[in-house]
Amino acid sequence: MIFMRLWSIHPKYLDNIGLIALWRESLLAKSVLENKTQGYKNHSQLIRFKNCKKPQSAINQYLQYILEEAETRKYNFNKTKINNKLKYIEKIKITNKQLEYEFSHLLKKLKIRNPNKYKELQKIKKIECNPIFTIIKGDIANWEKQR
Repeated sequence: MIFMRLWSIHPKYLDNIGLIALWRESLLAKSVLENKTQGYKNHSQLIRFKNCKKPQSAINQYLQYILEEAETRKYNFNKTKINNKLKYIEKIKITNKQLEYEFSHLLKKLKIRNPNKYKELQKIKKIECNPIFTIIKGDIANWEKQR
């Protein structure tokens, strides 16, 4: 089974493999929200987008922030995959504990996959989120599949 991960943490924390995977998985999420695919319709990672007033706008804005990070790294992601006309200005709430959980989850992956990035991120004191989110106090989200 493939596990989709739509990170709430800022894409700058991801290593190259993680950023590319996030782009690909977010495009899949976009297809789901646009009803262009049969799979993943009830995937837990989509709940926060589905709960938005304009889910398609929200996922396009989420992708825009990933694209911006990719461009800072001189990657050539296909920007035509995003509908820039669908701007989403509302912030999606994400809890501080969810952010901490995701950051910890990423560190576990990086410890094995990319030790240098792992060491770099261990110095982070304040975790930033993808700019589409706003951080509120709270527990790990009930949609999170904890391991």
